[in-house]
Amino acid sequence: MSAITTHVLDTALGRPAVGVPVRLGRLDADTDQISVLADATTDDDGRVTDLGPDQAPAGTYQLRFDTAAYYAATGQECFYPEVLVTFAVTDRRHHHVPLLLSPFAYSTYRGS
Repeated sequence: MSAITTHVLDTALGRPAVGVPVRLGRLDADTDQISVLADATTDDDGRVTDLGPDQAPAGTYQLRFDTAAYYAATGQECFYPEVLVTFAVTDRRHHHVPLLLSPFAYSTYRGS
């Protein structure tokens, strides 16, 4: 399992969000640019467990969720065409970043 994982739940439909494109990036503190580490798509359970390295060095990371593609595939309206979640890794623990999604709102939290 990767050091950084995610899980996307479609709260409007009450099920995992299958097929959401997800990109993991890391902020380069010197250039303020995001370097892409991995691209993946959520599985049948709405999870991505193979996203990025087995160890994540301390730093600032970003998960980009392509919600427009997901909503187009499910025939739903979309107010937020993408969701960017930026978070800090400060230790060597596993970092799980779930996303709760609906067409007009989203929330995230530090999972376990």
